[in-house]
Amino acid sequence: MIRQRPNLLFSGVVRMAVRLRFSPADLLRCRFAISPMLETLSAVRLLSPREGVGPHRRWLDTLDPRELDLRPIALLQPRRGYTPDFLSPPPIGPHARFEDELAAVAATGHDRVRAEVRRSLADTPGAAESATGRLLLGDPAVVLQTLVSLVQQAWEVLVEPVWPQVRGLLDADVGFQSRRLAEGGLDRLFAELHPRLRWNNGVLTREYGDDEHRDLRGEGVVLVPSAFKWDQVVVIVDPPWQPTVIYPARGLGTLWQPLSTDRHAALGRLIGRTRAALLLSLDEPASTTTLAHRHALAAGTVSEHLSVLRDAGFVAGERHRHEIRYRRTPLGEAALG
Repeated sequence: MIRQRPNLLFSGVVRMAVRLRFSPADLLRCRFAISPMLETLSAVRLLSPREGVGPHRRWLDTLDPRELDLRPIALLQPRRGYTPDFLSPPPIGPHARFEDELAAVAATGHDRVRAEVRRSLADTPGAAESATGRLLLGDPAVVLQTLVSLVQQAWEVLVEPVWPQVRGLLDADVGFQSRRLAEGGLDRLFAELHPRLRWNNGVLTREYGDDEHRDLRGEGVVLVPSAFKWDQVVVIVDPPWQPTVIYPARGLGTLWQPLSTDRHAALGRLIGRTRAALLLSLDEPASTTTLAHRHALAAGTVSEHLSVLRDAGFVAGERHRHEIRYRRTPLGEAALG
């Protein structure tokens, strides 16, 4: 199967790729969808101290993780491995509702729950023997009821309060990408959909991760922008999913703006809002193209601002394989503090 799981994009030194070859029929069957359930599961993952939170640090700082015990869901989302497919039904379109997706999860057959939970736990050494793992290996009817309740709690606490902002970002991405598709076809759409994606001669390539090739045969592709799955591109071709590409939504760096404190606002007045926003978003090193996508800016504009920040000593660039990634310097950290 071709299913990119979290943290596989940079997991090894060997550069591999997933390739999807389009037929003429596939070119006519590309559509967009949004999944509140996917956003909820991805938000749960960001609560782990092992995960990079990127542009979501300000959102995370508003949460009290003690409100929830989401260990069963977290255990079923291994850093490298299989997450049960029943937890994330295929997105049906750009107007999906969380309640409908949750109902689809609740309707999962018990045999499927048992099989997929066992498969997921097997990908994490010791998981099945842990107290949470033993709970998940119990009566599948009870396990399903527990997971449905936990996912609903996660939605209500983590995502629903900010869903208007998140949904606005996702809708804006779908609108922007749809216009690009209408204006220039797939060549125009995939040219800047995400820095990890390449389009050439009818083949869509996702760099890094699995080394797989799939010839599409009229199935088309569903494109799903995501806010909380912010640092990776996921490719899914397993039934019952239509071949799907999940990618970070354009403009993620603007999601939690305006700048949250008077001090940050003052920094914006001092060095400019765009430079301040770029500096704020460098909680983890990022390339020019990644920052351009995250902030919905032209790559040349980002490059100019990074040059100014670098010359001022606020950021430094380091080569990582074929690209330069920028990070905040101690002076840049001090400016934010």
